[in-house]
Order: sequence, then structure tokens, then C-alpha cells
Amino acid sequence: MAQQLKLFHIDMKYIRDLHKADDKVLSVSPQIGKSNRVFLGVFNVGNNRNYAIPLSHAEDKYNKLSSKADFEKIYDAKGRLVAVLRLNLMIPVEEAQLIPVDLTIHQTDSPQVKAYKNLCKNEIRYCKKIENAKRISDKVLSLYDLCANPKSKYKGKDRCVDFKKTEAVCDKYNKKHGNK
Repeated sequence: MAQQLKLFHIDMKYIRDLHKADDKVLSVSPQIGKSNRVFLGVFNVGNNRNYAIPLSHAEDKYNKLSSKADFEKIYDAKGRLVAVLRLNLMIPVEEAQLIPVDLTIHQTDSPQVKAYKNLCKNEIRYCKKIENAKRISDKVLSLYDLCANPKSKYKGKDRCVDFKKTEAVCDKYNKKHGNK
């Protein structure tokens, strides 16, 4: 799978399996109102591994935080914070788990759906700018190396999803579903 910067939903059953292995994996459960959670992907970290990053829409708490190795702020054209990428919570994915987000605005869309799609368009536009895409990709690779290496002394490792454990779940899930 070539690197592509698009917004995706992730198969709910797959996320559930990942969450069972590592409770840091963010839920996409409709019961807690997270069925619309979107992920930015796809980033190749080597070894035929692709990752998607959960995208969280802006909340007041994110204004106080600064971008760092495992966290990236996303701004609109007016410089307002619209979302954050939580790189520490990125998950391994394969094509079969990805559901592209439809950002086409239809006449039948409610005003809320139209606003949500426009927000997502602003977010992906920011991420696709060359300098931002490169910085995000570099952060993904760096963070993966820091957290996947058992000898790493990276202090933020405890905030990260266990990449090796979730990769094993990914392999098992794909084998079970004939996806690889």
C-alpha cells in the first residue's frame, strides 16, 4: 500500500480486537458516540507495516498543549486550531480495514453533516501541504522507531500504543479474514 494521505474510518471489529490487546487504542464504538472517529493514513513505517493516526477534533484542552513527538496540531487557513493528530495512538492497518471518508457534500446532507465534512476537508488540506505532510511523516517514523525498539529509553513510550502487540493482532485479524 503506497503512502496516501486520506481520511478513513476503521473497521469496528478490527478496532475492538486491537483495543482488547491494548486499551490505549481509541474506540470507534457507536455506544459511546465514537462511530465517526476518523484516522489519517496511510503511513508506511517499514517492514510492510502501514499505520493510521487517530484525528481528534479541537477541544479547549488541546489549546494548552504544544506539538511534540507524539502529538501534532492542525490549523485552518485562518490559523485556528481545528484538530490534533495523536501519533502516540496510531494503529497498524491494512487496506481491508480502511473505509474512506466521503467528504462529498450532498444536497440531502443536514447542516451538521455539511459542517463536519467541511471541517474534515480543512483538516486533510492542512495535512496534505508538503511541509506539513513531511513533518507528520517524519514524526510517524521517528515515534515508531522510538517506541517499537525495546532498547529505546524514550520517556513518552508509556503514552504510546504497543506497536508490536497491535501488529500481531493485525496479522492475526488479516489471516482470519483472508486479507493478506
